[in-house]
Amino acid sequence: MKSTFELIYDVVRKIPKGCVATYGQVATLAGNPRWSRVVGYALHVNPEPGTIPCHRVVNRLGETSKAFAFGGEDMQRILLEEEGVIFDKNGKVNLERFQWRT
Repeated sequence: MKSTFELIYDVVRKIPKGCVATYGQVATLAGNPRWSRVVGYALHVNPEPGTIPCHRVVNRLGETSKAFAFGGEDMQRILLEEEGVIFDKNGKVNLERFQWRT
């Protein structure tokens, strides 16, 4: 049986390049819509940053993490922009356009 973190990592690995998912979306797809905070904890201790693209997870408003674990808040935005994700003037991802649709 997989751990909660393993279930979360399995979902995050599936987020396509150039797309984002919200913490709540990942939680729901991992098996429990109440795991949003757990998703944050799991991503903060991501054991495989090159394989598990935690930078593709944003909050429900399309904002990047203030505590992005791998290089600071700006690094998450840089990684997403390198994949073609565009931020609006308020620094948010347009979820209508870039949210991963499963």
